Amino acid sequence: MAQNLYPEKVDISNCDKEPIHIIGKSQSHGVIVACDSENLVINQVGVNCADFFGIDHDSLLGSPLAELIGDQHVKQFESSLKDEGFIESFELELNGNMFIVIPHLSGDKLLLDFEKTESLAKSDSFQKQLSRILNTLSASKDSKELCQDAARITKDIFGYDRVMIYYFDEEWNGEVIAEEREDHLESWLGLHYPSTDIPKQSRALFMKHRVRIIADVNYEPVSIEPELDPVTGDPLDLSKSELRGVSPIHIEYLQNMNVGASLTAALISNGKLWGLLACHHYSAKFINYYQRQTCHFLTQIFSNELSLKETNRYLKEISDSDHVRNQLIANISKTKKIKKGLTGYDLKFTDLIDSEGGAVILNGKVKLVGNTPSIKNVKHLMKNFLSKREDSIFYHKNLTRFFPEAKKYQDIASGILSIKLGQSDNDYLIWFRPEVIQTVDWGGNPDKKANYDIEKQRLTPRKSFEKWTEELTGVSDSWKEYEIMAAKSLRESVSYVILDQQKKKIDALNEKLTNAHDELELFSQGLSHDLKAPLRGIDGYAYILKEDYYQKVGREGQLAIDTILSSAEEMRELIDNILSFAGVSAENIQKTIISVNHLLEDQLRSLNAKKNYPSTKIKITEDMPKMVGDRRMLVQVWSNLLINALKYSEKEKQPEIEIGYKAKDSKTVYYIKDNGIGFDPKFSEEIFELFSRFSGDNYKGSGVGLAIVKKIIEKHNGRIWVESRPNEGTQFYFHL
Repeated sequence: MAQNLYPEKVDISNCDKEPIHIIGKSQSHGVIVACDSENLVINQVGVNCADFFGIDHDSLLGSPLAELIGDQHVKQFESSLKDEGFIESFELELNGNMFIVIPHLSGDKLLLDFEKTESLAKSDSFQKQLSRILNTLSASKDSKELCQDAARITKDIFGYDRVMIYYFDEEWNGEVIAEEREDHLESWLGLHYPSTDIPKQSRALFMKHRVRIIADVNYEPVSIEPELDPVTGDPLDLSKSELRGVSPIHIEYLQNMNVGASLTAALISNGKLWGLLACHHYSAKFINYYQRQTCHFLTQIFSNELSLKETNRYLKEISDSDHVRNQLIANISKTKKIKKGLTGYDLKFTDLIDSEGGAVILNGKVKLVGNTPSIKNVKHLMKNFLSKREDSIFYHKNLTRFFPEAKKYQDIASGILSIKLGQSDNDYLIWFRPEVIQTVDWGGNPDKKANYDIEKQRLTPRKSFEKWTEELTGVSDSWKEYEIMAAKSLRESVSYVILDQQKKKIDALNEKLTNAHDELELFSQGLSHDLKAPLRGIDGYAYILKEDYYQKVGREGQLAIDTILSSAEEMRELIDNILSFAGVSAENIQKTIISVNHLLEDQLRSLNAKKNYPSTKIKITEDMPKMVGDRRMLVQVWSNLLINALKYSEKEKQPEIEIGYKAKDSKTVYYIKDNGIGFDPKFSEEIFELFSRFSGDNYKGSGVGLAIVKKIIEKHNGRIWVESRPNEGTQFYFHL
């Protein structure tokens, strides 16, 4: 699919998405030639080629690249492309001019930048600067001196009027932290610039093409013809081109600063864009490819030295924080209490990170240390902000930006670093930093970033770059990366302690459960013996009364004897059911393959259904899928479900029961349906609880049968559910 074209209209709605890598134009100090990397036929070219090559662009289009640069260089390209190796630049004489040809791959295109060059001997003189660069930057004591040395060397070598080291903060605002300039120029050292001055897409391109020149800010952009690839219809990706044209917004930005030419190079630290080496000249200025390679070498050495110094500092800070963290964990181990270990000694968790206060929150209970918001405010912050975030760590120097309610205590807690302990939304460690009222000097009013120019039909950058001073409130010092890492390390250590404590509690609970289970088995055995023995006595003597004295005791006496006998029977059945329910948990499953149809036939026969329920029509699906499970347990399942269906439908005029199966979610679901009394669907979960009955007093039952059924099915890793309505029957569904 073709990419979007470079927009004719760039306005406030799309400025930060301006596709500057497909701008479709080049700078005027060279020529861009693009070929298909497969056949090396020229299919796009800068229209200024006649000025450099003496060949019209229409004549070049469609011609083999070899006709322009010769067979030898084409063979080298073919070899490099085949081996996926580095494509080297080379010098070439064309039309009486010496060119440096800088090739690179862009997708399936081979792009060549042609620039006029001086003799190699003169260009080589710049390579002599490399040892000076290496020695000077390697000798820098710290990051500050490194930046100043880099600015000085760059100005000495390349002669730009102003050279700056431009540092990005965590929000991509820039600050000039080192500067070398001509004496008559006003210093910009210490000035800040908003992130919009170098938008996201520009920063991304610096990671692909690290040294970039604009030889003449007032150049006339050169069109590339055709604008779109004639085969794919895609615009030309110029991300890595030395000659890529410049966004008109950026050109106007430089013109508003009275800049005539610029050199900008990426400064990388630990794989991230740390800042820029920014050079301004107040007239047109071109530095050739070899000089730019020297600049590339300079920034590479700078980046290596910066990464080394930053890493050494980082390691020292981490080592110091590890010492504090280990002592905190030792205090926790000593007291066996997390909150006391973190706050109850001279060394507190707030000493891990530079802060003036903090809060430990465990199970929603707050312990404050140092200068902090009130407990009420901390709880409110946790409940209404921190607990709603998905990330386990949050930090910022301006809390009110995310949580405006924090404004009332921004003097003591403008900055926050919080870590969630474990998965709970009630366990946190929080560090607070106070407001640091800052006076920031901006290079122009940062609120006046851009305006929409009706005449130009596009966004235009700000025109004023005079120093503009702003007082920032509600902002703390920034959280450093090593501080964030220290907080994460403490989180891991404390979370491990929490998990260890939870494990010990679970182990203790398991031991209690094991003991309770053993006691339950003893109780079950005792229940069988101790309760059934007196029950047999009650039942036996009641039968003696009935046999010998039934006719002598009158109607009330007879009713009492019958009640004793029926109650004893109910008690015996209840004891058997309770023992059966308890036995399900204790027993292991002995799996076999079971014919459901045969099992149902046996159950109906044992229930003597034809005689006891002569009016009930029972329909069973033939050849039902076999079950795999414990036969004795599954007999209990079907027996209980059958008895319920028969019992609660027998009073209907035409009682019916249907037993069958269906496929659902790749499972075999068995069902048993009746047209009996049914029940309120709001009890569809409770009906499986022990001793739950919803059929009224007209039907006998212990309320244990369905609890046994549910437990057996769950023991088989299955599920049972029910659908019912009063007087509309009941349908039980289950799968194993």
